[in-house]
Amino acid sequence: MNGPVVVGFDDSPESLAATDWAAREARRRELPLELLQAWPWPKTDVLGTDEAIRWSRQRLAAREAELRAELAGTEVGSAHVPEDPVEALTAAGRDATVLALGSRGLGTVHGFLVGSVSQQVLRRAACPVVLVRAGGAEPDGKAVRDVVVGVGLAHPCDGLLAFAFEAAALRSARLRIVHGWQPPLGSEYLSATAVEGTERDLSAVDRDLLDALAAPWRDRFPQVDATAELVHAAAADALVDASATAGLVVVGRRVRRRPFGPHLGPVAHAAVHHVGCPVAVVPYD
Repeated sequence: MNGPVVVGFDDSPESLAATDWAAREARRRELPLELLQAWPWPKTDVLGTDEAIRWSRQRLAAREAELRAELAGTEVGSAHVPEDPVEALTAAGRDATVLALGSRGLGTVHGFLVGSVSQQVLRRAACPVVLVRAGGAEPDGKAVRDVVVGVGLAHPCDGLLAFAFEAAALRSARLRIVHGWQPPLGSEYLSATAVEGTERDLSAVDRDLLDALAAPWRDRFPQVDATAELVHAAAADALVDASATAGLVVVGRRVRRRPFGPHLGPVAHAAVHHVGCPVAVVPYD
């Protein structure tokens, strides 16, 4: 997709970190960068006064000018829209290649304090959404860290792997494809010898499936050093543990039609709440 890299901006430290990340991503992908500031407050609200609106526009224009000066050769634009942030960001995501949002950082429970806007956009956006917390952006320069992607084996995930391999290629980074594996329920009642044999046989099947999943993408991206890792742990735990060496973690959100609307699965939920580096949530069928 050749749409712009779009980033939500509200002048908070988190959104400044997100604009930094989005600027680097736009440069990597050779795509335009668009800053989007949604300003939903009516004139009757103190935040909707002419002075407040003028201040917000000034801050947006200043940030746009800073990034334009940093990104020589990259098209940089901005928009200030009088709309609900969720609606504005979701609409922008229909044409964007990537949508970046700031997250409020790690709290006392060692998790992302993901705001209501971010949570709703993550569930609804048509494009990959990247959460960036203040102080958690990918390092510049020579400090290249791994891209880690969590995968399941029950459903095809081509869109997820396409994003992960491309992200690794753009960064000249190693890609770690992680699948958390656990023995089937009830195996704890078997003898130690039987458990060992069962786990060996079943993990071998999953290892073959994981290698088959990665094989066509290794062929398409021969420049990417991609490792496929079968981890003896719950899927969410395996991904969070693997993120310790990551500069970007990639998780999927299956697009399913549910009566109560779209939602994040448990692995994506764990990643956006407990991973410190940028997290990309990629919708896929």
